[in-house]
Amino acid sequence: MQFDLVKHPGGVFSPASDIDLERLQRFKTGETYTAEIKLTRNPQFHRKVMAFFGFCFESWCANRSGLEHMDEHSQFDRFRKDLTILAGFYVQTVRLNGDVRVEAESLAFANMKQDRFESVYSALINAAIKHVFANTKDQSILNRLQAFF
Repeated sequence: MQFDLVKHPGGVFSPASDIDLERLQRFKTGETYTAEIKLTRNPQFHRKVMAFFGFCFESWCANRSGLEHMDEHSQFDRFRKDLTILAGFYVQTVRLNGDVRVEAESLAFANMKQDRFESVYSALINAAIKHVFANTKDQSILNRLQAFF
């Protein structure tokens, strides 16, 4: 299981998002767990990108019915991957049955340099405008969207 964490003074780590906070609730307080810690790219920019994904996901979910019984983390992860694919950052492979499979490129720090990540972010904004916010007329949502530019 993977979580995004933020380190605070005194060596304390806390979840970087509400979704990760909910997932961490299953761990018992006082127990010992083993974790592998990796530094993410520019932390402020990474938080901005994750906040952008969260905002887009919220807006997308608001216009869908039937999602209330879905696992929110799994649905958010699928949403992130789909938006990345729509932004044009994917790898195509052919399955044994001949079907073409499209998989989102990893946005992990180890897999992508900062300048490429910034160009992905720009493409994500364009994909979100086209596929998530295309019919949005609510000015407050559009203002929030513009704050991510």
